[in-house]
Amino acid sequence: MNRKKERLIKYLFTTLAFASLAFLIGIVLVLFKEALPIFAKVGPKAFLLGESWYPTAEPPEFGILPLILASLWVTAGALVICVPLGVGSALYLHELAGPRQRAVLKPVIEILASVPSIVYGFFGMVILAPWLQDTFELPIGLCVLTTSIILGVMATPTVASIAEDALSYVPRSFREASFAVGADRWQTLTKVIIPAAGSGISTAIILGMSRAIGETMTVLMVAGGSAVIPSSIFDPVRPMTAAIAAEMGEAPVGSEHYNALFAIALILFLITFVFNIAAELISRRFRLKLGLSR
Repeated sequence: MNRKKERLIKYLFTTLAFASLAFLIGIVLVLFKEALPIFAKVGPKAFLLGESWYPTAEPPEFGILPLILASLWVTAGALVICVPLGVGSALYLHELAGPRQRAVLKPVIEILASVPSIVYGFFGMVILAPWLQDTFELPIGLCVLTTSIILGVMATPTVASIAEDALSYVPRSFREASFAVGADRWQTLTKVIIPAAGSGISTAIILGMSRAIGETMTVLMVAGGSAVIPSSIFDPVRPMTAAIAAEMGEAPVGSEHYNALFAIALILFLITFVFNIAAELISRRFRLKLGLSR
């Protein structure tokens, strides 16, 4: 009877594992199936490097370079905010905070991660955007800077939580050995703890980047919706996710516009896929460097 139960559980877990793989393959196949027709009509180079996105014009123009650059701008701005805040919060929680402080701060960070994205978007649109508009005397407060700030705050809990977990896996013997040779607390932190947790911290940053570049509702509300190449952080933009969310409902099924939106989704999928591969490569590199490879 025990063997039957073990066999049943084994088959169940195996089925679930392959089901996840099947779902992923299905998503990729659908993306390629719906996206490839636009490349046959427009061409990959014109689609990726074109500077005009006017899918409903006559004739339509399907250049997504403004959308790609908008996503990169807001993601880079979010990283400027979430990396110092997230990694710094993780270091403080794990290395400096006392038990009472940790008991208060860690749940607060986790609560920030559970706040719905539409709440962040509403705050950015109603509070932050008007304030930035008045402060910097902008024609509109919905711009790259507003989006970067909101996305940076949204990604901070992800970076902080994963980085803090990475720090907790550093063996205590590393600290003791560092103190034994005369290193102070700051030297131990910067020369021993952070390098030892480097793979986890790097993974946290990349996952925070993926969270920022893949966010939809927030950027739809606060980015400004202008499909132009940004020249400064005060320009309104339309990232790729916002374009898909805003236009999919009005694109006739099977039309060039419809296929173009699937092509944008495919490119976004490939970008996040590259991020995940980079995270794995960085993790392996640090494991090999520390002699922790399997």
